[in-house]
Amino acid sequence: MASPSGSTIMSKPTLVTVLLLLLVQINTISGCYTSIFQFGDSLADTGNLLAARNDEHSFMRNYPYGETFFKRPTGRCSDGRLIVDFIAEALGISLIPPYLRHSNQDFKQGVNFAVAGATALDIAVFEEKGVHAYTNYSLGVQLEWFKQLLPSLCALPSGCKDMLSTSLFLVGEIGGNDYNYPFLQGKSVQELRAIVPHVIDTISSTITELIDEGAVTLMVPGNLPIGCSPSYLTVLQSQNKDDYDTNGCLSWLNEFSQFHNQLLQNELNRLREVHPHATIIYADYYNVAIELYQFPNQLGFTGGALTTCCGGGGPYNYNVSAKCGYQGSTACVDPSLFVNWDGVHWTERAYNHIATGILSGPFTTPRIIIGCVSSKSHNDDHSSS
Repeated sequence: MASPSGSTIMSKPTLVTVLLLLLVQINTISGCYTSIFQFGDSLADTGNLLAARNDEHSFMRNYPYGETFFKRPTGRCSDGRLIVDFIAEALGISLIPPYLRHSNQDFKQGVNFAVAGATALDIAVFEEKGVHAYTNYSLGVQLEWFKQLLPSLCALPSGCKDMLSTSLFLVGEIGGNDYNYPFLQGKSVQELRAIVPHVIDTISSTITELIDEGAVTLMVPGNLPIGCSPSYLTVLQSQNKDDYDTNGCLSWLNEFSQFHNQLLQNELNRLREVHPHATIIYADYYNVAIELYQFPNQLGFTGGALTTCCGGGGPYNYNVSAKCGYQGSTACVDPSLFVNWDGVHWTERAYNHIATGILSGPFTTPRIIIGCVSSKSHNDDHSSS
């Protein structure tokens, strides 16, 4: 096409354009992943805790958990799907099975090792501090599960190399419970800041071991804005208005989450230099989730950003004596209008928002682009869940 002056528009890119394209390529990871290995806690557990501890204290075994998508409790701490489920669907693979519930299952499309209540640090650390932890399935335990399972995944002639090179490892979110237990049991923020480096070191060493085992692409989420959690807002409520931000969240708790996230990002930067052949992606759960509290009405969460959908009353509909699934609690009619599900965990729609921001938005470093999406959806594959 000719310009108005009759001169021809340049068909070759300028040097600046070439450099910009190269910069985008360097900072964008495009991947065709055929399996997922998930490590973490209740934000990702799809049934491990329920398999290990199906008793009256396993709140996620009771209806209305699972009511939205699965129409029954599956062990997920939500009314429906979790972030890992939405990632699996984006990859066009089946929802990955929990490790403890499918011992004889074909795990070629991945395994979920996450356990509700899990910590990064070993449970002995909390026992020494007089802090009660809900479970003892720490990140170290989950890593050992992976190592034990790995030989059975490598029966192909090519061994593990091909499979692991096309696998997406989700290392977390993990660490939240390392802070939840002490905070909710009366420990001070000063005490908790002291253990953050130890939590980061544990996550870092796990990443290193996974890379040594053959992992190539690892996504490591940061902590969420815990100051917006109805459980914290209820248990640690303050009469001082200055303790809250404009969204109604506890500022000092969100600042603590950001402290964890900054140390984590610093460590991931170091690991990238040590392991240049691996792709280590930071998933910014904090900033994608904070949108839910800044713009709830615009995003369609008209039921309230800080109000629990399923709970037993109180200012935030969170009552430690009448938690979701137990006597005295009731569930909202439409969970999709709410950000929070049970005072601690999010609704399916909120998790979908986070997953979309991670996969399609600017909330990963480097940016991740999911490639080779299957034309066949596996949304109806409930048997693996």
